[in-house]
Amino acid sequence: MSSLQQAKDTKTRTFTAILHWEEDVYVAECPEVGTASQGETIEEAIKIIQNLRIENLKPRSPLTPLK
Repeated sequence: MSSLQQAKDTKTRTFTAILHWEEDVYVAECPEVGTASQGETIEEAIKIIQNLRIENLKPRSPLTPLK
């Protein structure tokens, strides 16, 4: 399969990144899939989490409301 065909077959998904300072690094968490990255700068933490291959990660199931 060509790179062009792979690009056409790629689906775009948007996820949340929550950033915070933890001891001596910035942490970027993605609550939808339950993963995180860290970096010495905010930009580095974001870049790492953006480059994660998420094809094999399943989104967490939505919360069930209390009755």
